[in-house]
Amino acid sequence: MPFAALALAACATVSAHPTSDVADGDGARDAYFALGSEPGWTLEITSARLNYVGDYGDTRIAEANPGARAGFNGRLYQGDRLIVDVTHAPCRDGLSDRRYADSVTVSADGKRLRGCGGAVLPPADLSGTRWTMVAIDGREAIVGIATSLTFDRGQLVGNAGCNSFSGEYWTDGSRLTAQLFEVTLMGCGHSVQMQEDAAISILSRPVSVRFAADGTMILTSDGGRSIVLEQII
Repeated sequence: MPFAALALAACATVSAHPTSDVADGDGARDAYFALGSEPGWTLEITSARLNYVGDYGDTRIAEANPGARAGFNGRLYQGDRLIVDVTHAPCRDGLSDRRYADSVTVSADGKRLRGCGGAVLPPADLSGTRWTMVAIDGREAIVGIATSLTFDRGQLVGNAGCNSFSGEYWTDGSRLTAQLFEVTLMGCGHSVQMQEDAAISILSRPVSVRFAADGTMILTSDGGRSIVLEQII
């Protein structure tokens, strides 16, 4: 089957210390989320409330946000039934292996639990990571059509909905470069073909790399066209 050769060069612009906002009671910031396992629990901090769900959903505590006090390299919330200590130190979620900006300790009715919260940190190394495309060139990816982008030991493999593409890649800490892209030439439906053409067009030119607070990776060309990807855990 014939192949087409493409080249990709991407400039990484990831901050080493991403911001981790915590709602501080004044309504000026977005909600803050934390989670932990064994037993599973989640915590939402809004400007007005502390909302805790523990023991895999069997325990629920909601109370007024008492406001944050300065803690050791972070913030401390001391309510009637909940005490939340947020420390700005990287934390790894043992279930999904995601990394978060904060380590979080919660005392719920005296039961002490440890977990992670705040912004999802980008992976330390793209090698071994798998992604799916959730938006391409400003449009949501077509529902029901599988897309992927995988990095593994110098090899890059992807699919934007119909044809697969692959090549070699390397990084120098600030740039991601891939060469010798191979794209299969199968026939595709019109809408899928348009999506694929847009993705390959973006990837065939230099793109900046940015990670959002929710862990999505955003690749943006110099012309402002972008692909948003969600990591597959």
